[in-house]
Amino acid sequence: MLDLMKQYGTYIAFILAFGLMMAYAVDWVRIGIADTIDIFIGPLSDTFGLPFFAVILFLSGLTGLYSSLIQKYTIDYEKMQEVQAKMKDFQMKYREAQLSGDEKAIKKLEVKRDAMMKDQLEMSKQQFTPMAYIILVTVPIFFWFLHRFHTMDVDCLLTTDTAIVFPFAGVIGLHEMAIWIIPAWILWYMICSLTVSQVIRKALNIGGI
Repeated sequence: MLDLMKQYGTYIAFILAFGLMMAYAVDWVRIGIADTIDIFIGPLSDTFGLPFFAVILFLSGLTGLYSSLIQKYTIDYEKMQEVQAKMKDFQMKYREAQLSGDEKAIKKLEVKRDAMMKDQLEMSKQQFTPMAYIILVTVPIFFWFLHRFHTMDVDCLLTTDTAIVFPFAGVIGLHEMAIWIIPAWILWYMICSLTVSQVIRKALNIGGI
């Protein structure tokens, strides 16, 4: 069973993640997931009175934390760096052999190429593994965000629950487009998540950052 999970776990996670994203079109599933998440997240604003931009900050930080931890325990960064170093060395030697016209060296290197490509493919596959698990955890949070915005009175005067201040843009509603087709809340979420992720990755030495 463990061997099957190890072999097919990534595919199962991707199927579940894809199914979860497709579930957005099914009202009762989407609302059911959002209501379940609301039990745990809702009190942040409803009970503790956190402004909604602060709730987004908290959840984006949480996203950065679990994303970094998932990557830490699903990607072998030492092996990845080793493979990258070998590939760089291989490319350098292959280039030198081509420039010098050393057919013997080229043939030897071509024999090694398949093994190098196999290692690189394995590393690429390993990088996709955390993506599925991250999507599985993140999509329900987005369901909750969207559910909350549907229940908010966005047409009222802008408050700390419905607005945020961006440089150059000033006060803008969280539901309004901040950049092109990107709503302000998603932009704020992305900024916070990326920032927190970098801090966590640095603190935990993930990926050699």
